[in-house]
Amino acid sequence: MDVLFYLQEYGHRVRLATHANFKDFVLTAGLEFFPLGGDPKVLAGYMVKNKGFLPSGPSEISIQRNQIKEIIFSLLPACKEPDPDSEVPFKADAIIANPPAYGHSDVAEALKVPLHIFFTMPWTPTSEFPHPLSRVKQPIGYRLSYQIVDALIWLGIRDMINEFRKKMLKLRPITYLSGYYSSPPDVPYGYIWSPHLVPKPKDWGPKVDVVGFCFLDLASNYEPPDSLVEWLEAGEQPVYIGFGSLPLEEPEKITNIILQALEITRHRGIINRGWGGLGNLTEPSDSVYLVDNCPHDWLFQRCSAVVHHGGAGTTAAGLKAACPTTIVPFFGDQPFWGERVHARGVGPAPIPADEFSLEKLVDAIRFMLDPKVKERAVEIAKAMDGEDGVTGAVNAFHRHFPHNNSEDKPESLPARRGLFSIRRCFGHSSPYT
Repeated sequence: MDVLFYLQEYGHRVRLATHANFKDFVLTAGLEFFPLGGDPKVLAGYMVKNKGFLPSGPSEISIQRNQIKEIIFSLLPACKEPDPDSEVPFKADAIIANPPAYGHSDVAEALKVPLHIFFTMPWTPTSEFPHPLSRVKQPIGYRLSYQIVDALIWLGIRDMINEFRKKMLKLRPITYLSGYYSSPPDVPYGYIWSPHLVPKPKDWGPKVDVVGFCFLDLASNYEPPDSLVEWLEAGEQPVYIGFGSLPLEEPEKITNIILQALEITRHRGIINRGWGGLGNLTEPSDSVYLVDNCPHDWLFQRCSAVVHHGGAGTTAAGLKAACPTTIVPFFGDQPFWGERVHARGVGPAPIPADEFSLEKLVDAIRFMLDPKVKERAVEIAKAMDGEDGVTGAVNAFHRHFPHNNSEDKPESLPARRGLFSIRRCFGHSSPYT
């Protein structure tokens, strides 16, 4: 979000296409909004149940296919239709997308505009670690895992993509021998994570950038309730536990495990109810505080450690706040971030959601509250302080953007406000980010 706002400050016109649920959030940030198809709650539920893109049974296939098809067929209107509210005309001159959006490269081909991929998990083949959606454990298979994941997903959606190409884009279908599926090989990629957590692999070339984490500054405008402030000031820093927007199959059981673990370790805790319905307490507890919506950049600064699902943004927020971190991955890239955090020594080994237990949570809390782990968390936080992922992403976009007129290309980027301008820029987001 900050990257798109920053691009807008440089003089670009930016439209963010995402689900209707996020319309108010996008508009409040000062960006243009366009609705994409699909329902993020349905998609999240599918991903949690199936641990990713691949279905656990035949009955699940139609659910995911229908959701993806709705997204794909809403991409072209997002790039060329007038604003739904103001009816101001729009035509994309560039597309910023992420790999699992599928259809972005086809729209770019049809409109003859440049495409730039930005994402929060690796999608470019490397020999240093496997594709996060694969289960490859042996280094010899790391690079191949990217091609396998890409090919498997393509097999499940190729008919929809080719229908989209023929009916809406008036393009020829993509054949089995095309050589690529998610994006053409010459498209630039920018990865939004800290190189201090995951350095850029040595086998990634100049068209791939690792720009740093990007953060929303929500803390400066946040006014916490008096009860939360008083509770925080009344004792030691708490352990934060929450799983965000992920649906939970047994929220009561997970809540009881959390409460018992806090009691055994004798620590206070903040539980984020989230979409999963955590925190239904049978009896009030002075050692536990329940929150609904509270900015991570404000709350994590006041916590001793954090336990969460391992989304890239939540992981970044915890590390920036120098919080030792336990990741309980449900699907997607979450196991990847859990492994990266553990490899850097700032958290225990990740606890898969279906293995979440009292014993493992107690051990994780004790691991995180070791002073040596805190020292390492502080070191990473200090290193990340010197990064500016937003500026890095904008610089990467400008560096790879093809300029029609060399005089339009600045020798150095202006400080936020703009000497450099292109006519319009389209920002694309999907439920997998």
